[in-house]
Amino acid sequence: MNDKYKNTHNREDLELKLFLEAIFQRYGYDFRNYTPASLKRRIRKRIQGEGLGAISGLQEKVLHDEECLDRLLYDLSVHVTDFFRDPGFYIVFREKAVPLLRTFPFIRIWHAGCATGEEVYSMAILLKEEGLLDRCKIYATDMNETVLKKAKSGIFHLKSMQKFTRNYLSAGGKKAFSDYYTARYENAIFDPGLKKNILFAQHNLVTDTSFNEFNVILCRNVMIYFNRELQNRAHRLFYKSLCLNGILVVGEKESILFSPHEEDYENMDERERMYRKKK
Repeated sequence: MNDKYKNTHNREDLELKLFLEAIFQRYGYDFRNYTPASLKRRIRKRIQGEGLGAISGLQEKVLHDEECLDRLLYDLSVHVTDFFRDPGFYIVFREKAVPLLRTFPFIRIWHAGCATGEEVYSMAILLKEEGLLDRCKIYATDMNETVLKKAKSGIFHLKSMQKFTRNYLSAGGKKAFSDYYTARYENAIFDPGLKKNILFAQHNLVTDTSFNEFNVILCRNVMIYFNRELQNRAHRLFYKSLCLNGILVVGEKESILFSPHEEDYENMDERERMYRKKK
């Protein structure tokens, strides 16, 4: 590594550190323990989008322009999602989680990091087909108000429904996927009956605390963007929020290994990263 590259690299790291500290101090959003590689990639995208040249320029604009902050938060939040994403997970959930859920008189489910809501509606559809939705409350949370607004609407692009139909069928769907939405112009408007048991709310895994006791917590493909310190914080939060025999589900590239509560769960399905709280 030549000195010129090293100096540029060090300057960018310093600017990034100052930038994240400034956002935390000014607005309370804490990205300081996100993985640097992912952060840099997303921040460079916003720098380009704002027509700026460096992190320092973006910092100045964000501190004085809350609309710029909103655009940045959208870039920094995780909102890659699909209806019935990873169909195999839903098959396993039907087979292994649903029988346990039937033993609870009322079911609370927390979908942490819900993004634009496709996976939340997917779970609502599954629970409806299993006859459980009427005694469920799904708490769908995200730190980003923009994606939450999209999720609350229940309106999605019609052109994606063909792909989502394939996912639904591969996930063990029991009806026609089109039964759950109405096509209108270029949109698919999902059945309002699915939303009546869903509460969408803002919650930040980095800074906020537990707000209820849950039978199921789903946080899939969110913690891969966290460093170890932040992952451990999230795991402590989830453990505190789960009832005994509650189910924790994380993403396929995530696990409870080396987490503070690794010994407090038993494995329900290793492939789909599904765990049951045993103590």
